[in-house]
Amino acid sequence: MYIDIENFVSISEANKNFSRIARLVDENGSIIILKNNSPRYVLLEYNMFLQDSALESESESEGENADDGDSSVLDELENPEE
Repeated sequence: MYIDIENFVSISEANKNFSRIARLVDENGSIIILKNNSPRYVLLEYNMFLQDSALESESESEGENADDGDSSVLDELENPEE
């Protein structure tokens, strides 16, 4: 599993310089915000959120589990550009 540590920022850094964090999201698609050195929040582009929501809705409407191997935002965070 590949995790890009460039996508991790502390909550204090996000608080102090949100415009920089927003630029990182524009460049990378998402950012993980750490609270007390643990992943706590995910900031992602709205279009990525819509895509993931659509996949979940599609899976639910077909009666399938959301963890059936479909691509999701979490998969993209853990495995970018595979």
